[in-house]
Amino acid sequence: MRPEDDYTHPVGPEPNFNESMYFHFHDPEARLGGFVRMANRPNEGRGEVTVCLFLPDGSLGFFFARPEVTSNEAFEGAGMAFRVREPFRHIDISYSGPISVVADPAAMDDPKLALGGSPRVDCTVELAIRGMAPAFDHSFDTEEGSFAPNHYEQLLSAEGRVVVDGTETALRGFGLRDHSWGPRYWQTPWFYRWVHGATDGFGFMGAWFGRPDGSSIRGGFVWDGETLHEVDGLDIVTERDDRDEQAGIAVVLRCARREWKVQGRALATVPLRNRRDDGSGTLSVTRIVESLMVWTLHDGRTLHGMSEYLDQILHGRPVGLEV
Repeated sequence: MRPEDDYTHPVGPEPNFNESMYFHFHDPEARLGGFVRMANRPNEGRGEVTVCLFLPDGSLGFFFARPEVTSNEAFEGAGMAFRVREPFRHIDISYSGPISVVADPAAMDDPKLALGGSPRVDCTVELAIRGMAPAFDHSFDTEEGSFAPNHYEQLLSAEGRVVVDGTETALRGFGLRDHSWGPRYWQTPWFYRWVHGATDGFGFMGAWFGRPDGSSIRGGFVWDGETLHEVDGLDIVTERDDRDEQAGIAVVLRCARREWKVQGRALATVPLRNRRDDGSGTLSVTRIVESLMVWTLHDGRTLHGMSEYLDQILHGRPVGLEV
């Protein structure tokens, strides 16, 4: 990774070239967390902008747009902007525009109905993002295809404000960001589990990509406040609710002779989806379940973060229920 990699990159020839950044943040004292994401897909003439806020009263603040995008000069559109002030050290993120306030996040099973039946209010997000640990680079590509060939993640601190319908909340918390570029279809992975958590001076990320034949690619890191450890072993055991969504997660991360055990509980969950016509009239449906998590480390420390469970849907069920 070079400092210039924290900016946008030349557009590749792939029709599904995607460059995206994601920022998760959570302030447990304010009881507000969530993520923002922006992607440029210039060869498709569009982008993707997502705001997902888990609000203190249990409701969900959500916005999604596909603005017109014909270049990859900057991350800016549909009211959102990411500005790199100092690579890997300081990025400002901002959003000004509407969000829908969905009383029951589970209603996002049918996003058109949920968003259409929910009030839209004004929202402002202004956060200074600062790198808390070195960035960690790894690829999510598999034999099945390319998903994120150029990819890194970084633990962060976030400070600023979130305003929803005139109510301002000061936010100071921790989280994780990622940045990737290259060809991407959400239908490429059979399933994956992506979990992360952070607090002052400590954080982790674990990723498990499952294949149809039962094999998997696993990776991640642990930051102990001084050293970024690349894990060489990862276990994930999931407790699910009656909607097949993660409710509790046990994670074990290993590096050499060290081991970290983390127990997680979902504070709030929203099911999202992506649908794509493969050109033959067959509609592929991908479910992406996002949960705001509280984690307890084996030594008693508390971390906050997210879990993202992506599954292809087969015969009405997610394919990766074994993990």
